Amino acid sequence: MPKLRNIKLSQVSARDAAIIGIPALLVVLAAFWVAYQFVKPAPPDSFVLSTGREDGAYYSVGKRYQELLAQQGIKVDVRKSAGAVDNLQQLADMDSDVEVGLVQAGTGAADEYPGLLSLGSVYFEPVWVFYRGSPMEDQLRNLKGKRIAVGAVGSGTRKLATQLLLVNEAWSPPTRISDLGGDAAALALQKGGIDAVFLIGPAESPSISSLLRDRSIRLMSFDRAPAYTKAFPYLAAVKLPEGGINLMHNIPPRDITLLAPTANIVVKEDFHPALIDLMMQAMAKVHNPPGVFQASAEFPAPRDREFPISREAERFYKSGPPFLQRYMPFWAATLVDRIIVLLVPIIAVLLPMMKIAPWLYSWRIRSRLYRWYGELKFLELELKERFDPQLAAQYLERLDDLDNRAHLKPTPGAFAADVYTLRQHIDMVRSLLKSRTLAATPS
Repeated sequence: MPKLRNIKLSQVSARDAAIIGIPALLVVLAAFWVAYQFVKPAPPDSFVLSTGREDGAYYSVGKRYQELLAQQGIKVDVRKSAGAVDNLQQLADMDSDVEVGLVQAGTGAADEYPGLLSLGSVYFEPVWVFYRGSPMEDQLRNLKGKRIAVGAVGSGTRKLATQLLLVNEAWSPPTRISDLGGDAAALALQKGGIDAVFLIGPAESPSISSLLRDRSIRLMSFDRAPAYTKAFPYLAAVKLPEGGINLMHNIPPRDITLLAPTANIVVKEDFHPALIDLMMQAMAKVHNPPGVFQASAEFPAPRDREFPISREAERFYKSGPPFLQRYMPFWAATLVDRIIVLLVPIIAVLLPMMKIAPWLYSWRIRSRLYRWYGELKFLELELKERFDPQLAAQYLERLDDLDNRAHLKPTPGAFAADVYTLRQHIDMVRSLLKSRTLAATPS
């Protein structure tokens, strides 16, 4: 039999092409449909990031993310909020358009706010307790009865300050709690409007920096930090070394131990994976450099255990940015990534099908020839073993019908020699019929 490569498309009949081609096409289409189910929608070109007060660290960090992502064509709507608790509530609200938020460790967890994922921690947020008057060391109970600013309702500062004051039995009256936070709280302390203030944020924050340089204001050192970190596992103990803020003026004048939760990036669980990859790269650029309380490349890090870490974030921590995004612009990398998924059926199904379809067609042609040969062989045996002279005309009619089918049925040129060979064999059986008929005719 001829080789498959000799079959030309022009030699294939429409009926045979349909019988072989339509099932093959359906298989390929089914493979494409299955592959399409795994193609993620194209990433949106914008999202909302909930931060904090305009004079706070969260808002400043959000603006830096905004600048970096704008370079990749992604618009980030940096939304002001009351703080970490407010951010969590907006993220958990299905009707809210907030998709990403900065969240202070300890302000909420997955059982309280389901449907959220963490991208990891980005920096330590030290708790700064500034006060006026005589030294208190780390005895927060000595604040009982004082006027204390703990931050606005909905802020992470207020939640943590509440927890620390409650465990030291300094929250309830005669203590007077103020909702002031940030610059307003720092100014009120400096002017004597309050006795103490809880602030959370980096040392570079204007409100914290101004209080550190004010000689009339004291900073509390948490010398019992191990006990606090055991009671509140989301807290870490960090050290502000003597002179760590200003060597010339020796600020602070002694080593200070501070308690510090981490600032974490939390997203809705349906946040687009490609945007997560982009966020992780922005987080690394912003938070990799060393700081007062962190070593180089210490952040971002998967320290947040209150929310599940997203798969894309886990992959980033293990192997860095996705391969394509290392060498291509974001839009091109995401496009190629989606196209690759659709190429799977071409490689896995279409290419093998292109090899199988000609084989199936060849098998179909050969099976037809074999069937005709079977009919011819059956007739030949009948002539040799059970010849009936009265059926001579019927024998001849069967041979002519077989010859006509072999002659008229469209057959690729690659099989022409087989068809002619078959017709020669039909003529041989005709000759046998003729001889048998003559032998059976009375002379």
